Amino acid sequence: MRSTGRVASLTGAVMMTLAVIAGCATELNGPQKAELQWYRNKGMAIEEKDASTAAWLGILPGGGSFYTRNYGIGVVNLLCWPFSVLWDPASGYNGAEMLNYTSTVSVVEKKRNAELRDLDAKLGAGVITKEEYFKQKAACEKRYTPDL
Repeated sequence: MRSTGRVASLTGAVMMTLAVIAGCATELNGPQKAELQWYRNKGMAIEEKDASTAAWLGILPGGGSFYTRNYGIGVVNLLCWPFSVLWDPASGYNGAEMLNYTSTVSVVEKKRNAELRDLDAKLGAGVITKEEYFKQKAACEKRYTPDL
């Protein structure tokens, strides 16, 4: 009898630990949220995953986490179901926002770097003057850098 009680306590402790770990979804910090919103306002945001869909799928066992490619957390949420319904919608939402943020930053950086390379090539070929180069470079930086 004592052994069964210990196993049950240990199982409960493991389940609670997994629940706490799974519930710690990575959320965008304040500057990241502001940056993503700035990109959205400028029409540059990449919406790889819909955050509200991720939240709704969080009602299903591990659904929000699997949708946002957080497979490890998804398995934990699946094992902790039905309790994971308490945190997986938020976890799914946060996962989608993080995915959208990282995708946006990556794509914007690639576009910015491509424009700067083109400017460098134009300057090197003598197509534009130094003054025009610096003017266009400043405009490029302004276009892709959030003014937070």
